[in-house]
Amino acid sequence: MDFILEPWPWYVGGPLIAISLLLYFYFGKNFGASTNFETLCTMAGAGRVSDYFKKDWKERDFALLFVIGLIIGGFISAIYLIPNQTIDLNPRTAQELTELGFLNVGNQYFPDEIFGKSAYSSVKGFLILIVSGILIGFGTRYAGGCTSGHAITGLSSLQLPSLLAVIGFFIGGIIATWYLIPLIF
Repeated sequence: MDFILEPWPWYVGGPLIAISLLLYFYFGKNFGASTNFETLCTMAGAGRVSDYFKKDWKERDFALLFVIGLIIGGFISAIYLIPNQTIDLNPRTAQELTELGFLNVGNQYFPDEIFGKSAYSSVKGFLILIVSGILIGFGTRYAGGCTSGHAITGLSSLQLPSLLAVIGFFIGGIIATWYLIPLIF
């Protein structure tokens, strides 16, 4: 069980990702998660409202199984595969997080200040979730895919738009981490 609970080394995870991508390429499919939201909207009848959603969702039924697997795998991992909640953080990082107002720094993976009930039950938390969801949804569609689709499928097939998107993801992440999150929280 220790093998499953510990982080896997690159020489195990990397080849598993490569094998998965080879199978996707072999069967003519793309890897990514954001198109599944589009597929769910198509299944729900959004094609009656917008021509963008007039697509055959049955062509992407494999991707829905991928998302179902993500949900089941995430549930199993969260419930059964987290050995303990303590995190070995750099003392400077722990101090900075404490100064930002986080209380249980290093004692839990998911801080209550971000993932607790107050995150969605307060007006501020609810608005952050709604605005973030809209921006993520718009951004993934505008960029033609999500981080996993561009960074894994796009880069492995040497697509220049994916390289530009991944560079943009990193720049956006740095700006959010260093400037926006400290302003919001």
